[in-house]
Amino acid sequence: MGLTAKIRTRDGWAVSHAVVTVTDMTGAQVLRAEADTEGAVRDVNPLAPGPYTVIVTAVGYAPAAATAIVTASGRAEVGTVTLARQGGTELPPPGPWTVDPAHSTVGAVAQHLGISSVRGRFTDFAATIEIAPDDIAKSRVEAVISAASIDTGNGMRDDHLRSADFLDVARFPEITYSSTGLTPAGSDRWTVSGELTLHGVVRPVDLDLAYLGTGADPWGGTRAAFRATTELHREDFAMNYNQVVQAGIAAIGTTLRVELDVQAVQGESLPQA
Repeated sequence: MGLTAKIRTRDGWAVSHAVVTVTDMTGAQVLRAEADTEGAVRDVNPLAPGPYTVIVTAVGYAPAAATAIVTASGRAEVGTVTLARQGGTELPPPGPWTVDPAHSTVGAVAQHLGISSVRGRFTDFAATIEIAPDDIAKSRVEAVISAASIDTGNGMRDDHLRSADFLDVARFPEITYSSTGLTPAGSDRWTVSGELTLHGVVRPVDLDLAYLGTGADPWGGTRAAFRATTELHREDFAMNYNQVVQAGIAAIGTTLRVELDVQAVQGESLPQA
């Protein structure tokens, strides 16, 4: 195997249309290869030992360059190359945006028995985004989630999560989030500060937000995509249920990793189907 590489976005998605070009120190091209559907580049032709420049390009992304040293084996293992979206600092147009639940996911991951993870998601939610026209830091996010819509793929477990041991949906049917500020953390990343109301408790929660770009949809609208993550601790929201199975290992971990994949439509409402 002469050249191996993986081409990914900043959030780990494969860039299947990437092209890798390898040049020697004189600038002469010695290899050109295209990524497969998994964003992987594999070329079987061995390279002569020495230093090379590896250039990765893809439509919609800024080019990336790296130096590779080929040993006597003739292999160049470039590893993972991360591409940044071209024009990633160009923000979505100002004004109201409505999150499309059909193309968005509100998910959470918890540790189970100390050795594996259990994933769940909320299937019923609504959210709006207001992009400020003069100062992005003044933009706002409001979200409402139906606590009873938790779905982990197991009915018995979901019923337990809805009970008073955890979400207590009979007393606290809604989970809400309201942003209070936005701080830049990179060219296309921000820290969203806000207040989360969960299980009747209000706590400040920061989201690590990545802006993935804006584009037209097939229905004549404009859409923007975001990904956000954070970590929550159950005890912060008065959910102290625990079952220790052995040697102090909890059946369900106390830390939740929240993963939000959001697609929003420009305007104050979703398009009619």
